[in-house]
Amino acid sequence: MRSSLAIILLLSSTMLAGAQESPKEFPAKLLSQALLPAETIIPAPADAPADLKVSGKFVTPGKRVEAVSTVMGTSGGRPTGLSTPFAGQPVQGFSGIRSLGNNEFLVLTDNGFGAKVNSPDAMLFFHRLKADFGKGALERVSTTFLHDPDKKVPFRIVHEGTEKRYLTGADFDPESIQPIGGKYWIGEEFGPYLIRVDANGKVEAVFETLVDGKPARSPDHYAVTTPAAPNLPVEFNVRRSKGFEGMAQSPDGRFLYPLLEGPLWNAETKGNEEVDGKEVLRILEFDVQNEKWTGRSWFFPLEAKGLAIGDFNMIDATTGLIIERDNGEGTADKACAAGQRGPDCFHDIAKHKRIVKIEMTDANVGKPVRRIGYIDLMKIADPDGKAKQGTKDGVFTFPFFTIENVDVVDRANGVIVVGNDNNLPFSSSRDPKKADDNELVLLSVKDLLDAK
Repeated sequence: MRSSLAIILLLSSTMLAGAQESPKEFPAKLLSQALLPAETIIPAPADAPADLKVSGKFVTPGKRVEAVSTVMGTSGGRPTGLSTPFAGQPVQGFSGIRSLGNNEFLVLTDNGFGAKVNSPDAMLFFHRLKADFGKGALERVSTTFLHDPDKKVPFRIVHEGTEKRYLTGADFDPESIQPIGGKYWIGEEFGPYLIRVDANGKVEAVFETLVDGKPARSPDHYAVTTPAAPNLPVEFNVRRSKGFEGMAQSPDGRFLYPLLEGPLWNAETKGNEEVDGKEVLRILEFDVQNEKWTGRSWFFPLEAKGLAIGDFNMIDATTGLIIERDNGEGTADKACAAGQRGPDCFHDIAKHKRIVKIEMTDANVGKPVRRIGYIDLMKIADPDGKAKQGTKDGVFTFPFFTIENVDVVDRANGVIVVGNDNNLPFSSSRDPKKADDNELVLLSVKDLLDAK
């Protein structure tokens, strides 16, 4: 009898321990929403080459199109209502954010049109935004264009022969940004690289990525070339478009924590890097003061294969927020019939859109981070009707294909900001037939931020 009881107690305690280790879902409440219209276009700088006055001339594979607004953008085959080329540079595509206080935000625009080959006329820049959450509007206060007049970039850029040497989406794919000591550090996806620029956007240094002391390179890295013979391999260990996506900084600004969007390739197992049967993403550590990789890293286990991350910022010295998402977009009420596609419905609706709280310490270096809990961006409470768009029956959804911005705005009151990347003109995640606006939402998530 005692033996049976002991077994029961042991099983019960084991089940309880497992339950405690499982990430817990926490509630989220919408506080406010602000929008920047999708078609927000700015002129290229006066000293920019003529080629940069019009952008999006190369979005059609194998074809150059000069006539403005003649190529319709599509999302999952659906027309979005906006056409390229653009007369100017689209502000679009926010892919990294830092709260600056007083409802101001530093946001980074990514490489332009989604790939190296189609973005040689898309300029690279970051912005300072001012949000009027009462009116639900976003104002662009300033834009800083990236350029390389001192030739710090270690490869030939698109505008190599110009004096200012403005950078484009064929040179880099910036995905995350951190301001430290008057400088701006950018996590980049093509290399992947880490880039430091000054307050005016001038490149000061480009750092190649090292993982476990060895270079981490994607097929878009400048040192990766096509072999001379068809039977020879092309060696790289980071998948295309799976370089640095999120990048946090320590509260004291001493370290940066770039996070890869996809698992590294394991040459020994000939598969994606895994821990305990789960695909994992590397969180690396870079020493800002000494300008070198420390060799330390943590693993972020994906909840399921095929998921990706969107952004990463710290809450405090040991905990942070990571966006984990699937590739779906849109809501079930506008879904296509099973197996069907159409211009006015979503064929692959959003299901997994989460903000995950993680813990990374000295104790779990070289091991998986601890997933503490999460909020579901597909079921945010909006009892007070704060949304300008996106709420139905008191539930606000954030059903975007790419959600790439999260940061803490007010730790004491448990407020965070979340934003989408609208991939202009290639995402229509709210209305199947309309290009998405850029949205920033403030969410009350105190229980998540306080969770241990």
